[in-house]
Amino acid sequence: MAAFADTKPHYDILDGLRGVAAITVVCFHIFEAFATSHIDQRINHGYLAVDFFFILSGFVVGYAYDDRWKKMKTKDFIKRRIIRLHPMVVMGAIIGAIMFYTQGCSVWDVSVVPIMALLIATFLNMLLIPATPGTEIRGVGEMYPLNGPSWSLFFEYIGNILYALFIRKLSTKALSVLVFVVGCGLAAFAILGPLGDICVGFSLNKVDFTGGSLRLLFSFSAGLLLSRIFKPANIKGAFWICSLSVVALLAVPRIGGDEHLWMNGIYDTMCAIVFFPLLVYLGASGKSTDKYTTRICKFLGDISYPLYMVHYPFIYLYYAWVKNNDLTFQESFPGAAAVVIGSIILAYVSLKFYDIPVRKYLTNRFLRITVKI
Repeated sequence: MAAFADTKPHYDILDGLRGVAAITVVCFHIFEAFATSHIDQRINHGYLAVDFFFILSGFVVGYAYDDRWKKMKTKDFIKRRIIRLHPMVVMGAIIGAIMFYTQGCSVWDVSVVPIMALLIATFLNMLLIPATPGTEIRGVGEMYPLNGPSWSLFFEYIGNILYALFIRKLSTKALSVLVFVVGCGLAAFAILGPLGDICVGFSLNKVDFTGGSLRLLFSFSAGLLLSRIFKPANIKGAFWICSLSVVALLAVPRIGGDEHLWMNGIYDTMCAIVFFPLLVYLGASGKSTDKYTTRICKFLGDISYPLYMVHYPFIYLYYAWVKNNDLTFQESFPGAAAVVIGSIILAYVSLKFYDIPVRKYLTNRFLRITVKI
């Protein structure tokens, strides 16, 4: 993977866990084709992977940049983050645009969308400018109708900007207060809110934007706080323990049904506020001591972000295929397997032949520092 020449050593296990969570997200999205609501969605809590990603991001950003601000300007930090994140935002939008007219079904009619509207939507998605409800071309309220997961990058950018301008300047005590206050807000949203979950953020409506903001502010800030107070323990087998834990937590069935929404809200709160920070701590404390685990962690870490950003256009296609042919999961399993495996392969190809070269070029062009491969 391309990295800035002054990049600190990676936490290999955390990279691997990011990949495990990304693959679980793909599987979660596969089952969206068969769900009537969040209540009966299989791999039910896959949406919580975003909170795990935000905590990882905060931890890694704090570890990588907290001690650099005497020499690094805000604009240089922003450049670094754009170079790291944005090439795959563009790739996801392009893939989504290319595949858009193949995704027609009863849920959304892509045939009525003019080519000019598609081009405008592509341009907006490439710049990470969100669509407002009722104006996006798919008609289901997404910020980014060509590549739905781009919404979390929208919030990721907000988190990075807030970090550069404000949060990094907080003392550890003040940061702890921020994490506590926002954590209370997130818990109240999950437990007392109208949904009984925190599967929100993908639309610009009031509930989604409020929930998405709380998810980002808590998890990103909690990751930053953890990076400041982190003192590693000696954890053996951390990658395998944490990987199984991540999959298990995301796969737990809906709790409480539609009669007791608050029960599921408590579960979401516990995952975001307790379990995920604990897993990041355990993962950062462990070391991959054998070549097999090290290679797995490196591969999973390398493909994690590209996989997250390229898979969803194929989910739209799979969804349309299932709906148009009234298929069960068993009948569509070969297609589901093809989506998962094909997305992993595409993520790796995108990394090697697009993401790394583009980031290398942009780094040399705009930061004028060398890049390691």
